[in-house]
Amino acid sequence: MRDPLTKTGYVRVRGAREHNLKNVDLDIPRDALVVFTGVSGSGKSSLAFGTLYAEAQRRYLESVSPYARRLFHQMPVPEVDDIDGLPPAVALQQQRGTPTTRSSVGSVSTLSNSLRMLYSRAGDYPPGQELLYAESFSPNTAEGACPQCSGLGRVYDATEASMVPDDSLTIRERAVAAWPPAWHGQNLRDILVTMGYDVDTPWRDLPRKDRDWILFTDETPTVPVYAGLTPEETRRALKRKETPSYQGTFSGARRYVLQTFANTESASMKKRVARYMVSTECPLCQGRRLRQEALSVTFAGMDIMTLSRVPLERLAQMLRPYADGTAPRRADKHPEQLIVTQRIAADLCARLDTMLALGLGYLALERSTPTLSPGELQRLRLATQVRSNLFGVVYVLDEPSAGLHPADTEALLDALARLKAAGNSLFVVEHALDVIRHADWIVDVGPQAGEQGGQVLYSGPPDGLRDVKGSHTRRYLFTDAQDAVRAPARTPREPAGWLRLEGVTRNNLHDLAVRFPLGVMTGVTGVSGSGKSTLVSQVLVDLVGAALGEGQGRGGADDGTEEGMDLEREADIPTVGHIAGGPMHGIRRLVRVDQRPIGRTPRSNLATYTGLFDQVRKLFAATPAAKKRRYDAGRFSFNVAKGRCEHCAGEGFVMVELLFLPSVYAPCPTCGGARYNADTLAIRYNDRNVADVLGMTVDEAHAFFADEEAVARPLSVLREVGLGYLRLGQSATELSGGEAQRIKLATELQRAGRGGTLYVLDEPTTGLHPLDADRLLAQLDRLVDAGNTVIMVEHTMRVVAACDWVIDIGPGAGEAGGKVVAEGPPAQVARAKGSRTAPYLRRSLP
Repeated sequence: MRDPLTKTGYVRVRGAREHNLKNVDLDIPRDALVVFTGVSGSGKSSLAFGTLYAEAQRRYLESVSPYARRLFHQMPVPEVDDIDGLPPAVALQQQRGTPTTRSSVGSVSTLSNSLRMLYSRAGDYPPGQELLYAESFSPNTAEGACPQCSGLGRVYDATEASMVPDDSLTIRERAVAAWPPAWHGQNLRDILVTMGYDVDTPWRDLPRKDRDWILFTDETPTVPVYAGLTPEETRRALKRKETPSYQGTFSGARRYVLQTFANTESASMKKRVARYMVSTECPLCQGRRLRQEALSVTFAGMDIMTLSRVPLERLAQMLRPYADGTAPRRADKHPEQLIVTQRIAADLCARLDTMLALGLGYLALERSTPTLSPGELQRLRLATQVRSNLFGVVYVLDEPSAGLHPADTEALLDALARLKAAGNSLFVVEHALDVIRHADWIVDVGPQAGEQGGQVLYSGPPDGLRDVKGSHTRRYLFTDAQDAVRAPARTPREPAGWLRLEGVTRNNLHDLAVRFPLGVMTGVTGVSGSGKSTLVSQVLVDLVGAALGEGQGRGGADDGTEEGMDLEREADIPTVGHIAGGPMHGIRRLVRVDQRPIGRTPRSNLATYTGLFDQVRKLFAATPAAKKRRYDAGRFSFNVAKGRCEHCAGEGFVMVELLFLPSVYAPCPTCGGARYNADTLAIRYNDRNVADVLGMTVDEAHAFFADEEAVARPLSVLREVGLGYLRLGQSATELSGGEAQRIKLATELQRAGRGGTLYVLDEPTTGLHPLDADRLLAQLDRLVDAGNTVIMVEHTMRVVAACDWVIDIGPGAGEAGGKVVAEGPPAQVARAKGSRTAPYLRRSLP
């Protein structure tokens, strides 16, 4: 083993109490790879990020002027007595980039800046054209953006087909689906009656002139409205000049859609009207986003946007001759241009090599960040840091192996080794056993999650963990402690049928034919970027959803937070392909269980999402004291005015404005954070009020409501998926992606007995300790045993080995992937030649 600890000192932590940490004292070495591990929810992130990184950031910001501090996203001051020996820190966390296509691989890595300079100073200009500054080659600046599409590459509009999906309906039957629902829509229809339009003839039979005016006019006439009257009665009322119900102002359907999307602050309203908008490629720039004068400048025969769409691996090959001076020299090039070309190309190649080493060669500079996985984003940031040549800092990383195939994890470890060799310290929160085994020092937090965690079980070199009996990590890390690395021996289940897709074309999948077994659990594997998520989470979901008439698969958040709402994102790529063989062999329902949030505000929480809070409120309403006061179940909702605290409107906290500093949140002085008013809190069930119940963990609530089947049943399922440590009222915004996914899964498990459901999961073990992955696997087996089908994209070989069927996509990433390399039971795929998954899968088989 390496001698890891030629260290210059230690970081000493005393009295850490952040979140569930139990007054932790800890010494960890600098200039080493330190891995924080433990079961999900044990407190390892609270220690690494909530304590160490937060304190490093606080110390740095103390040296910054108060005015400048407002520009930083500041973490709360950690609950800790003292930390000594802590260097400056850089955090690389699992977080989304800016939700817009204007943020891209090129902007995150800053490669686009160098490329623009290359085109500005060394590009081939048309005769007579003036030199353009680098800003002119950016679609995100006024100098560079195409004037017609504002640099988006697409233009958006509402068409008759999008706004009137069923032209057999009449206006009264809501043929104009894009109009608002409820009263506002009825108001617009009543206005048309006043104006003499026929609202009882099928839309397709109305005169073209009338249809165009109703949909596309920018006129906003105000007319009298006679609510509830028939067209004939309205005509008579107008003739008699009777007093109308009110004066109504008309808005054409397109005008309503575009203005609502641009101006509404309601996420759900924005999501609704977005359904009636269609996008087309910008006719001026042909989707290339720049002004014509910038597009006329070329390098290596391509304009900058074309070059930005080339995979990074091929881009590096194209630039290398310019970097090493072997590219043919052109007589019309000034010597200064040749020098600029060589220097910029050399810098680009050096930075591209780092990205290629991290397995990102299949990406392109133009790829927008909303389409990247959190793991891809983190590796992009990591590549930037490897090239930054910083010295003496602590890099705090949040599961850098997330979303990585075992083959790609090896490249990640090389990059981490380079950062350490440059004189830096690495504090890594991680569950992947391959990364933990490479640690110089392990901090194992536990023993369980939540209140039963928060203790450091072990801190030291990896081998020492072997003797710590209370460590769950030990059981998986050392095969002599327990042979837990290998999946338990089992006989794969036989498929009940097959779902065959043919002619599949999307991203790097080209005319692919693939079959999925039904009634079993299937793992789809392949190196990062091979096309497996495209196949499962996009193509499969799209085709099955369309066949069921559902559109997108259900299972994500329904509060307007999802991708696709913002039209400044990549245009939807159409899925080409079809389901072969007619009916889908008993699939009646599609559920996509993903890691997107279960809600976008603190008002959304575990109890409300799962529906168990409805039952809790009914129990409180049924108490004698509530009946005496005539309180219904709605009284016990913090979203209803009659029951919630008036001062904080049920939030439980109030915002305090601080001059020159970020605003902070403090418990409401009226309710003390309870969220309810005093009258509501006076009602008690088994000597607890409703705020007390929301403050319980799932485990505590399960014991408290043991005799109430309607509440205990969903609580039991939440415990079975390893979420017993979460509080019932814990805000959705505080939950990790893995926790959100397991809450959704638990919600589904409550109705799993129905059968005939296809569950689609994308890397469900992301963020899970191996112990929690085993628990999750047991629940997925329950779904299959109940007559359902589970198909998941997965990189954890222990989980793949426990599947009934494996489909390996590859063999490589990007253009080198997109094919079915092997399929069959795990043991069969593990023997497949040409599969990069096979050797890793072989190690995890019994």
